[in-house]
Parts: sequence; C-alpha cells; structure tokens
Amino acid sequence: MNTKLSRRDFLSTFASGITYMGVRTPDWYPRFTFFAPQNVGPRGDVLVCIFQRGAMDGINVVIPYTESDYYKARPTLAIPEPKSGKDNAIIDLDGKFGLHPSLRPFKEIWDAKQLAPIHAAGSPDPTHSHFDAMDYMERGTPGEKQIPTGWLARHLQTVAWENKSPFRAVGMGTLLQTSLRGPVSATSLQSIAEFHLGGRNRSDPIKQFQSAISQMYSGSTPLDQSASLTLQATDMLEKINVGTYKPANSAAYPKGNFGTALMQVAQLIKAEVGLEIAAVDLGGWDTHVRQGALEGDMPDLLAELSQGLAALYKDLGEAMKKVTIVTMSEFGRRVAENGGGGTDHGHGNVMFVMGGGVNGGKVYGDWPGISKDKLDGPGDLAITTDFRDVLGEIVQKRMLNDKLSEVFPNYSKFKMRDVLQKLA
Repeated sequence: MNTKLSRRDFLSTFASGITYMGVRTPDWYPRFTFFAPQNVGPRGDVLVCIFQRGAMDGINVVIPYTESDYYKARPTLAIPEPKSGKDNAIIDLDGKFGLHPSLRPFKEIWDAKQLAPIHAAGSPDPTHSHFDAMDYMERGTPGEKQIPTGWLARHLQTVAWENKSPFRAVGMGTLLQTSLRGPVSATSLQSIAEFHLGGRNRSDPIKQFQSAISQMYSGSTPLDQSASLTLQATDMLEKINVGTYKPANSAAYPKGNFGTALMQVAQLIKAEVGLEIAAVDLGGWDTHVRQGALEGDMPDLLAELSQGLAALYKDLGEAMKKVTIVTMSEFGRRVAENGGGGTDHGHGNVMFVMGGGVNGGKVYGDWPGISKDKLDGPGDLAITTDFRDVLGEIVQKRMLNDKLSEVFPNYSKFKMRDVLQKLA
C-alpha cells in the first residue's frame, strides 16, 4: 500500500473532515491550533471565565433576605431566612445578603476572603433575548455587533508580552466561545486525552500519518509552522496523564461535563503549558418553570457550580494566588415569580470573582433595592454595575493589561470597585 501523502492530498482530506472553531472531527485527527511556538507563559494571572448560559436568577443566589419584598414577590421560591434556624436556610454573609444553601461550598472561600459577589451587575443593553445578550457580553460590546471579535481575544491581541504556548487560550467544550474568537486564535478542547492523535493508544497507521505531516510541513511557511505547532501541542499533552490524575487536597469535582472541564483546567495549569485563559460553560439556567427553591433545576445547578469551583480552588492550592475566576450570565430574572413555579427574563444579576488576588468577604455593588418603585422595566432588578467594570478591573489589575479602550471599545467610564488587588 502506498503510504505517501502529498500536501494536496492531505489538505483535500482535511478539508472534508477537520473542522476548526468547534465542529466535530474524527477522534484520531489532530485539532489544529494556530499559535506561535511555546515556552512563554503568562505574566499575569490565569483567568478562568465561567459563563452560566440561560440567564441565572441572581436574586435567589445572593439573596437580599432583609427585604420583605423578596418574600412577597416569591411565595414559593423564597428561601428561609438565616434566623429561621432551619438546615436549609439562607447562609448569611454580611447581615444583609446571604447565599442559597446549595452554595455552601462557597462559604469557606468567602471566609478566607477570596470570594466576592458583585450584585446588580450586568449589561446595560435592555434586550431579553438570550442570543443577543450572550453575544453582546462575550464581545464586550453591549448593543454593538459590528465588532466581530470577543473581549478575551482582544485582550490577547493587545498585551505587551507574547505568550507563545499552543495552549495560551482554551475554550473547554466542542464549540469555541465567542469571547475567544479573534486574530489570536484559541482552540476548543473537549478532552485532553482525545486532543492528540489516537488518544494514548496510537496505531501504526496513525503514527505513519503523523510522520507524514511532520515531513510535509517542515518548511517555514505559516501553514508549515501551524502544522508543526499542532504536533508540538499533541506531544505536550502526552505528558499529562489524565487517566491517573488525582486532585490535590482531597478536592472532589462533581460528575458531568462541567466538573470534568474544571479538572482539566487544573491539569493544564499544573502542567505549566502556558495556559493564560480558560473559558468554561455551564448551561441550563433558563428557569421559566420548575425552577425550584430548595430542590429542583436551579438548586441542582447551583450545587454543581459551587462544588466544581470549590474543587478547583482546593485542587490548585497555592497556585490560586495567580488564578482569577469570574462568573457571569447574560441577564438575570424577574423579581416576582411567575405562575409556572419559575422566573421570567430580567435584567440585573450577580457575578462572582474568586482567587488569591480578590478582596473578598464583601458583597460589592450599589444595591438598588427590589421594592416596586425601584424596579427596572417590567419588574427587573436594576443594574448599577456594568459587567465591563468587573472584567476591566480583572484585565487591568490581574492580567496586567492597561489597554482597556481596546479590549472594551467605545467604553471609557469604568467604575472600578477595588474588588481585586493589583498584581505586583
């Protein structure tokens, strides 16, 4: 059998099978990542960006339990206040706000002052469309779709240093997040084990295929360099033995895609392959019906979120000093519950920032209140903190990038809340 493969044949074959930016390829194909060479790591923090797709109900996450309007608006969804003495009561934070009981794993991180909620935060664009709101937030350009790149991609493009790792930015999952799309390309990574050719059991044909690629793309053209980097990336991941990985400090990741993604982020950070940004999604937050107060869809999601992030926090240990985690969702939910045991699309929400550089143990933001005369639009929590203020502070203080006008174009009135310490 003729095992020689011309560049034309290879490209023709790949054109019919390989896909970039998230479309599925055969398991034995390499997933090409178009980066510069490796071995220059980030100077700032590693950023782990969690997007809660579907619009999380922030009012039942960080709960304003001292306001009687909360209990009036939510006769079936309200959580018992802390002084009730019930096991399933709100977890008090500061005498005004408290955590949903499913977020109990967050309390230890709060007490360590490495967790900060920012309430009444979100996008100033009034849309209640999931698609538009997610798009605006990931682009970092509310109301503007003419700018095609994502805010994380623009950050990567504008930083002063050149991180040359093939794993500079990774979107966990089958589709690359919009926030990472731009001139400095990122890759979607569903499984470390499957990223390289043939998993950990390479057959002779696969080895021949890899050898053929190496021979064909040994020149100096951009395509030659990209192919070489792909093989370089697979070799780097060969050193990460996913099958025998044991999280440190008795960390226990929840079962499912979210927990697996976070565990693999921890592995990439520990392997020191130059990871600078990891984007991870957790969907299912569109709780129009059967939201649940203490049991149901949303409490289950909150448990998965908090268990996953608490496990990552424990697993990384001292490494958390240079890791920042931020959570966001496209918009919040209406203050009043609806007739289906859920909540409809709202506006203001809550973001979390976690890490060693966080001035935690405090709920941030200008709380507008949830009495009827304070609500926005048809009955929504008003926004008093633009989500770009939170992300901009992370970019500037922890990721060492002062070019905020390029990362967040057409926005200049940043209102920093000192949620974070400046990285020395």
